[in-house]
Amino acid sequence: MTFTPNEITYLTSQPLGRLATVGPNGRPHVVPVGVFYDPEARDIVIGGVEGSGMATSKKFRDAQRHPEVALIVDDLASVDPWLPRYIEVRGWAKTHTSGGGDLGERIGAHMPFDPAYIRIHPRRIVTMGIDTDFFEVSARDVA
Repeated sequence: MTFTPNEITYLTSQPLGRLATVGPNGRPHVVPVGVFYDPEARDIVIGGVEGSGMATSKKFRDAQRHPEVALIVDDLASVDPWLPRYIEVRGWAKTHTSGGGDLGERIGAHMPFDPAYIRIHPRRIVTMGIDTDFFEVSARDVA
């Protein structure tokens, strides 16, 4: 199992995350992205809205050159008391230049997808406040 049922529920409730990539100069780059869970593949899809030019974006080019990426999805369950929660996914990105429209429809995306998209296969998952108490961190390696 890649993601737990609670992690899947959380991922499908949070449409925005931050993707970290490494540029050709070795410097990090982080950008907000649309995050979608693909239950068939049991991984994460980063999709851009149709016409956004995903294939020409820095995040896409970076993921092509250096496929090791990190993604974080987080929010506050409450501000009083302060209860942050998150899921961090470290994994391998695979870029695709076509098929995004059909994929977006299949996974129920709330927007029409650009043809290009990024698929992230997790290798490590770190969470807080999802399957654990708030402020308790859980980490595991996955296949």
